[in-house]
Amino acid sequence: MTGQSPAQKSIGDFAPKLAELTDDVLFGDIWGRPGLSKRDRSLVVVSSLITSSSFEQLTNHLRLAKQNGLTEEELKEAIIHLAFYAGWPKAMSAMQVAKTVFAE
Repeated sequence: MTGQSPAQKSIGDFAPKLAELTDDVLFGDIWGRPGLSKRDRSLVVVSSLITSSSFEQLTNHLRLAKQNGLTEEELKEAIIHLAFYAGWPKAMSAMQVAKTVFAE
């Protein structure tokens, strides 16, 4: 791998093992499994982050979701849909994150 991964940049100096597991197991193995496309995996992850109020991780995963083929309209629609299952405040917070990411 050339340069540092996002995990290495974020926590590699503080928790190198967690950065290693993130790179090798999560993104290396789990994301590479053939059962779901990366697009579908991104939709699952974005939904999970919203339902668990993990908004600090949502920014990067919205960017990744776009790289993996999800459109801004699809992501906004998913957030609207989640308002009724995850809760209105979570959807409103997620939409604020999305608005910032999509403005980039």
